[in-house]
Amino acid sequence: MDGDPERFLTGLDPEQRDVAVSSAPRLAVIAGAGTGKTRAITHRIAYNVAVERFTPRAVLAVTFTTKAAGELRGRLRDLGLPRVAARTFHSAALRQARHFWPRAMGTELPDVLGHRLPVVAEAASRARLSTETGVLRDLSGEISWAKVSNVSPADYPELARGEGRDLASATPEQIAAVFGRYEEAKRRRGVIDFEDILLCAALLLADHPEIAAEVRATYRHLVVDEYQDVSPLQERLLDLWLGPDSDLCVVGDPAQTIHSFAGARAAYLTDFENAHPGAHVIRLVRDYRSTEQVVALANQVNRGAGMTLVAHGGTGPEPEFVQVNGEQAEAAGVADWVARIHGDGVPYREIAALYRINAQSPALESALAERSIPYQVRDADGFYSRGEVRQALHDLARRVQEGRAEPAADQVRDVLGGLGWSPEPPSGAGAVRERWESLAALAELAMSLMGAEDTPLAAVVAALQERADVQQVPTADGVTLSTLHAAKGLEWDAVALVGAQEGLLPFVLAQRPEQIAEERRLLYVGITRARRLLRISWCRSRNGNKGRSRFLSGVRAAQAPAARAASSARPSGRRSRVCVSCGQPLTTGAELKLRRHESCPATYDPATLDLLIEWRRQVAAEQSVPAYVVFTDATLIAAAEAEPGGPEDLLRIAGIGRTKLDRYGDDVLAIIAAGRARREADTAETGSDG
Repeated sequence: MDGDPERFLTGLDPEQRDVAVSSAPRLAVIAGAGTGKTRAITHRIAYNVAVERFTPRAVLAVTFTTKAAGELRGRLRDLGLPRVAARTFHSAALRQARHFWPRAMGTELPDVLGHRLPVVAEAASRARLSTETGVLRDLSGEISWAKVSNVSPADYPELARGEGRDLASATPEQIAAVFGRYEEAKRRRGVIDFEDILLCAALLLADHPEIAAEVRATYRHLVVDEYQDVSPLQERLLDLWLGPDSDLCVVGDPAQTIHSFAGARAAYLTDFENAHPGAHVIRLVRDYRSTEQVVALANQVNRGAGMTLVAHGGTGPEPEFVQVNGEQAEAAGVADWVARIHGDGVPYREIAALYRINAQSPALESALAERSIPYQVRDADGFYSRGEVRQALHDLARRVQEGRAEPAADQVRDVLGGLGWSPEPPSGAGAVRERWESLAALAELAMSLMGAEDTPLAAVVAALQERADVQQVPTADGVTLSTLHAAKGLEWDAVALVGAQEGLLPFVLAQRPEQIAEERRLLYVGITRARRLLRISWCRSRNGNKGRSRFLSGVRAAQAPAARAASSARPSGRRSRVCVSCGQPLTTGAELKLRRHESCPATYDPATLDLLIEWRRQVAAEQSVPAYVVFTDATLIAAAEAEPGGPEDLLRIAGIGRTKLDRYGDDVLAIIAAGRARREADTAETGSDG
């Protein structure tokens, strides 16, 4: 590389600069959320190449997903380092195994099993277990955990019980039996699976010193991203890659360890200094992603469980906390929030709704579709690995080979239309909608690459393939719906966290202390996905107590002192500034509307609020406006709680002025009066029965 090495240090903060210039043969970088870890490690590689400490072809950077590996390759290419290898663990291991297997074993490496579930189904059937899809997924997950943890079928029952791995669908002994039969079925087929790729590479290096020496001579500088997610098998392979003259840099965040159930061991990162005496440790704590308010909440949720982030993302609104009466109301509230902030200028593609389990998605999809808000459901699979995307790229490439004369735009529309794309999304959720989302994102990307009407299709296809090679996923103009697990590594301007309640966060099956700790980290990961706007909601439990997650306990109290001081300094107005439930001061506009803290028990009649929400939906539909234009959720809740008896009482509720009173007042008062009469009748009937 030509030029001054110092150019690769420009713009780095002091800790990032330390990472770049460190010559320590063993370096651990503890990098908090939003602290620029990818920037730090790519500039470390570039700087060390520039000062001739590294040779580009002797560097191997490994991570866990094809998307992350693609991002590393892209960053390194932009820094003038296209020859640096940046791969996933499995990709690097597969290349080595395929290269050396014939030399060591005299045969080609067996083919990699494309789909595991059919083989698991055969093994489960032989073990006289159910072959329902849910059961097969459970069994497949346990087989995967056992293999990455170096656990044999014979040892599985004892070790699984020790790790608290309890499945409702099968006992440890039954899982061990399926595991053993699964391995037999693979051998009969002459194939290996995803985990076997790592096992084969490790076997070659452990049993053949000459092969290990060749690999170590090739890659003398190792960089491991997301090191908190390594499994025992991956750690074993990494040890085999390391030679006496190798240097190793690992990067990760213990606070973002959320894959322990799949075999990840954060201890490899947290105990790095003990495992590598003399290792140097650098901590990145400056969060450039999120506002002070978001970072403050993340630090409170993560208190005592890791380092404290320092916000460098400016100031913004306080996170919103919302308690609702049910899943439908929660989804409606999120959709109204999305409509409101989009109206304020936030693009749909910069908004995400995150949840703990996939079962929470349909209610959100329905609420967004009802308001004609575009959305896309993110899954754990790579975008370019989806069948419809692979087929589209194949069909477009074939048209290039055929040399068709039609304009590129027409050919793209024709190919994608034949696969299920249309200008408007299909109604409802499910597989058809998910397929459409993939094709719509590909269509939008292809059209954006054309630039001019005469752009040849070959240029478009080449650009698409280049993005596929580095896993540069297109972003459709829609709200992202995602599980917390699938959202890791991503960020948005605005994030709604749904279901922050007991039973979901922490999940009901999390019982052991380490499982509860991981659930807390999931919430932390969700919070730190937000750059500026954050909304956290939960459902009240059926017995009327607060359903809010224990992880949010004390969060509001920690924010209260400064807010209370500000509140006491303001002159009193016509509305009460203390909570009707707990008597403590109110501080935000939403609280003043409700006359209570959003986390305190409500006093309204749920049936009355449901009627008000349904009335608002009908009015909004008639007027072709978003529901919040009629009344916000906070205003309707405040009205249901206050139960105004007449127009003047309505005017005392924030959000209701003369115009809305004249337009909607009679309807609102009639609904509230009907609710009051119904409850009085119920009370009278109950009394007469007694």
